[in-house]
Amino acid sequence: QVQLVESGGGLVQAGGSLRLSCATSERTISSNVMGWFRQAPGKEREFVAAVIWRIRTTYYADSVKGRFTISRDNAKNTVYLQMNSLKPEDTAVYYCAAASKPPPWTTPTAYDYWGQGTQVTVSS
Repeated sequence: QVQLVESGGGLVQAGGSLRLSCATSERTISSNVMGWFRQAPGKEREFVAAVIWRIRTTYYADSVKGRFTISRDNAKNTVYLQMNSLKPEDTAVYYCAAASKPPPWTTPTAYDYWGQGTQVTVSS
């Protein structure tokens, strides 16, 4: 059973930073593509970032490139999404996900497992 537990969301002013955490198992991180998605009210779930640790490859949506960074703490079996220079349009529920299916990993359908989501609200 794969479990993904997000935390770290909250309310922040525009220009501020937040770090989201996704706690899981070492096996999940090593054997899957780990991704972050977000969903704003009335909108479809959209890709934010993904990483394939075994080949040290990361992917970012154009809207977050240069502002968000995906990383990992091996000791804690946790994947992070560091979000800097936040904008009001970044407001959404953010989800951690794990994919074992083939690409494209920028689409939700590639992902088998999802966390419960954490709310991020950026005020202007």
